[in-house]
Amino acid sequence: AYHCLFDHSIEEDAAHCIKGSERKLLVALVSAYRYDGKKINYETTKSDAKVLGNAIKNVDKKSLLEDDEVVRILTTRSKPHLKKVYRQYKKIFDKNLDEDLDTDLRLKEIVQCLCTPHKYFIKVLDASLKNDVDMKVKKALTRIIVTRANTDIKQIGDEFQ
Repeated sequence: AYHCLFDHSIEEDAAHCIKGSERKLLVALVSAYRYDGKKINYETTKSDAKVLGNAIKNVDKKSLLEDDEVVRILTTRSKPHLKKVYRQYKKIFDKNLDEDLDTDLRLKEIVQCLCTPHKYFIKVLDASLKNDVDMKVKKALTRIIVTRANTDIKQIGDEFQ
């Protein structure tokens, strides 16, 4: 659909428009094929949680956005798998994954979108309902309502309250 509208791929546009260390991860996110089924290998979720924890622990040596294992996990694992990784991370490290990502806000938003979308959408809703925001931010409110209407809008609304 994107190609039909703009005569080039979303991957091309992402690669062209995004600069810096975020490019690798964001291009991979828009071009990745994800398994859409419900099967989850629990041993793999534990392993992935440990890999993410070790990468976060060693962030002073290597940026998380440039870590091939972090990119692989976030771009190829199914959403149910990533949600389980998020829970495993909490069990192993006694802290939410997105809490440990406070130093990298872009990566924190990506993890929230993938693992706890309702958390991310609540943040976007809160920002879009303020009086002094620009029209681009206000359009996010419409986008959330339209895209989440048949999935988890009730959960988002309940948690927003």
